[in-house]
Amino acid sequence: MVVLATKCYVEGDARDRALDGMHSLVANDIGELDVDWHVGVRDDDFVQADVSGEDAAVARNVLAETWGEIVAHDEGLTAGEEYVGTLESWDDDGFVVDAGVDVRIPADEIGLGRGSPEQVVERFGLVQHLPVRFVYGGDVGDPDSEPSRLADAERDRLYDWQRGDGRLNVNSATRGEVRATVNRAGHAQDIVTVERLGLLEQSVVCTENTDPPGLLAAIGSYLPAEMRCVV
Repeated sequence: MVVLATKCYVEGDARDRALDGMHSLVANDIGELDVDWHVGVRDDDFVQADVSGEDAAVARNVLAETWGEIVAHDEGLTAGEEYVGTLESWDDDGFVVDAGVDVRIPADEIGLGRGSPEQVVERFGLVQHLPVRFVYGGDVGDPDSEPSRLADAERDRLYDWQRGDGRLNVNSATRGEVRATVNRAGHAQDIVTVERLGLLEQSVVCTENTDPPGLLAAIGSYLPAEMRCVV
């Protein structure tokens, strides 16, 4: 079994559609290997894939590389190592990332320029449950531990978002649902693509002449989701 660093937190029909989509995505990743698999959801909403067969070890590694892996509780996190978790909350003191356990990233260790954590969230278009890479600092009860921080690769990714033509980030919807919503709102010509960030977290990449806040206003009524523009 491998626990993937992406969550399924919607309910009802939306949950069924999301898990059907996840099964197809896993099939794309490992379908050519000699394995059987089943996709499910843990009590904490993380998606898990039970994999068996001759190529099971390879398949688990592929899925962990593609989605990031949540480390088992009994293994714990190792100080100085890079992991993937999901952005769960933020306050004046920093970010809280869920990596199977809550990891606090202090405001001074976010490393995305000036401003409070909330201002960083707004500026970079961050949405709840977004998968993010971080470097674990160690047990907060250990006086010799370093604070956890966003990984350099994560900071680079987010700065790259700002250098582009514009983005609108969304949660609580699959990539297909977001694309269909953009089409239904009559704005297919205003986007380049919908980039998958997680199972239910997407980034709408706008064309050069598209105003992301205007796109948000146009599609917001069609999609019950958290949306933020990269500014």
